[in-house]
Amino acid sequence: MQVQRIVLNSRPGKNGAPVPDNFRLEETTLAPDLKDGEVLVRTLYLSVDPYMRCRMNEDTGADYLTPWKLSECVDGGGVGIVESSRCSTCAVGDVVTSFNWPWQTSAVLKGSGLQKVDPQLVDGHLSYVLGAVGITGLTALLGVREKGHVTKGANQTMVVTGAAGACGSIAGQIGRLDGCVRVVGVCGSDEKCRALVEDLGFSAAINYRQEDVATKLRECCPDGVDVYFDNVGGAISDTVIAQMNNGGHVILCGQISQYNKDVPYPPPLTQETQEALQRKSITRERFMVLNYMSKADAALFELSQYVKSGQIKVLETVVNGIENMGDAFCSMMKGGNIGKQIIKISE
Repeated sequence: MQVQRIVLNSRPGKNGAPVPDNFRLEETTLAPDLKDGEVLVRTLYLSVDPYMRCRMNEDTGADYLTPWKLSECVDGGGVGIVESSRCSTCAVGDVVTSFNWPWQTSAVLKGSGLQKVDPQLVDGHLSYVLGAVGITGLTALLGVREKGHVTKGANQTMVVTGAAGACGSIAGQIGRLDGCVRVVGVCGSDEKCRALVEDLGFSAAINYRQEDVATKLRECCPDGVDVYFDNVGGAISDTVIAQMNNGGHVILCGQISQYNKDVPYPPPLTQETQEALQRKSITRERFMVLNYMSKADAALFELSQYVKSGQIKVLETVVNGIENMGDAFCSMMKGGNIGKQIIKISE
């Protein structure tokens, strides 16, 4: 069986932005006969995410992430359908997902490494398994719940950076549902700002490429900032932290502004920001969703209910065809997506 796959062609330079040529499309052949415990899957959707930039380096800088190997098939979040099976837990026609799905049009995988998906959970929108009702949604929901200390009736203001991305767009909506009276998103275009306010119910949005973030934050958050969901790090984060209230909470989720740089994770803070955190007793703890997987099933069910009822709106940017994986990844790293960046591989 002939299939197409994407391999890592080259690594970006030490402090380099990724380019589509870092990836290469290849044809390969799958052996027709399955071994015990194996399944043949056809890929429906693949995900590209910021953390993958770290996997492009020889050293990912994170003990829980393995680097992608040169000239080998790249992998990440994927969802697909079982086409044949020699695994007792997977039947033909089952929808399955994995964090380590190869970037291939079809693949032979160990059934034990796959999670079964109930299509009802996502109302048939199977791509949502990679986003709002998957690891991205879990990161948003559990990040806000475990580290944000949002309290109904406490008149809290939340700021989200990377707010129009896959995780930020859900996190802001969770903040609103959990009781924040004001949710302000920071993002990189007027189109994203409109989507945040008109589609997702954010109170306000700031375009950091066009507006002075400090001035706009003071306008949008007259009572200061209590909860900060940080997806970007860098100078924008310093600006937000400078306007946080005493006893505030930073949810340290991601640092995408720093991922093309050769710095440790999380990257070091400026002296001024460190002093502000100490002076105002602001908590800033790194949030790792993989440490909270005991809460995943209940949280996924809650996300599913929110999405089905329309209380959480899901934004996606969908590109067609495995040959466009590299372009989609590089576009996402530059903020070309609104919501979750998805690549549709087959019907």
